[in-house]
Amino acid sequence: MSEAWTRGDDARRASAADWLVRLQAPDLDETGATEFDAWLTAHPANANAYDAALSVMLELDAAAPDILHGLRTAPARRPGPALTRSARRGWLVAGGLAAAAAVALAVMPFSALAPATQSFATAKGEHRTVRLADGSTIELNAGSQLSVTLGRHDRHVVMSEGEAVFDVAADKARPFLIDAGDRTVRVVGTRFDVRRRGTELSVTVERGLVEVRPSGELAGRVFRLHPGQRLDATQGAPTVQLSLADPQAVESWRAGRLIYRDQPLGDVIADLNEQFAQPIILEDATLAQIRVSGVLVLDDQAAVIRRLALLAPVKALPSPRGIVLRSDPAAK
Repeated sequence: MSEAWTRGDDARRASAADWLVRLQAPDLDETGATEFDAWLTAHPANANAYDAALSVMLELDAAAPDILHGLRTAPARRPGPALTRSARRGWLVAGGLAAAAAVALAVMPFSALAPATQSFATAKGEHRTVRLADGSTIELNAGSQLSVTLGRHDRHVVMSEGEAVFDVAADKARPFLIDAGDRTVRVVGTRFDVRRRGTELSVTVERGLVEVRPSGELAGRVFRLHPGQRLDATQGAPTVQLSLADPQAVESWRAGRLIYRDQPLGDVIADLNEQFAQPIILEDATLAQIRVSGVLVLDDQAAVIRRLALLAPVKALPSPRGIVLRSDPAAK
């Protein structure tokens, strides 16, 4: 059993244990997650206390069957008279947490220990960083929705929509799985970007090894991506496109800018529509195929549109529907 619970600040350890329970609750909301982030960064020792609490929980979780068996078969034992008062006090301090947890496991059905699922979402223009109980972090881009379940045998994410950078803590016993439409991304410990917008999926690897395989009824081969590789796929299509990519450019949204290298204007507009409330509309669908290269700083929407007009032959017109982009033959 971890010795981290036998020394240090009792109040800090108690807070860490309390947060461990709160983060597993199915009704955890954004306010609670924000409060946890504030507590975790308020003092360097808080993160250490939380890691110690998580270590104890994982050890107890792994040892639960043995603990239950021991409680059912072993006779009740108490500290013998040979122990001094000081020794008895130390025995109580060191064993109190484990004993309380063992009793809880004994009286609670294992169904109550089922992993909770947490859901996270971001609005237009909103970015959010989530730290999971296993030490992994997820940075969500605007307009993203996903759910996370940390189980005994795997860590499972369902990505409904959006884009996120995953920095996964290594755990060979529990692979990290991301369901994104009809494909599953599988990793153990790595850093990568997953983007799912409509029927389009892309995976770009910054560090480690990432496996992308078809799921459900979709047939196809399994791809293993290395750092600097990108996979693009369309839902329902068995074939994919592999290319080289700069992860820093793909993840540039984290720093408040978007970097494009020969990307379709339609993709650029889709990205911008997640960052700003006023929609941007292409007057002619053929404009979506124009190739765009350049950098767009995400500050003021009007300024972004002016910069975009320098990268593509379009001009902006206000309308009741939003900002309409029209072809501008006079543009260079």
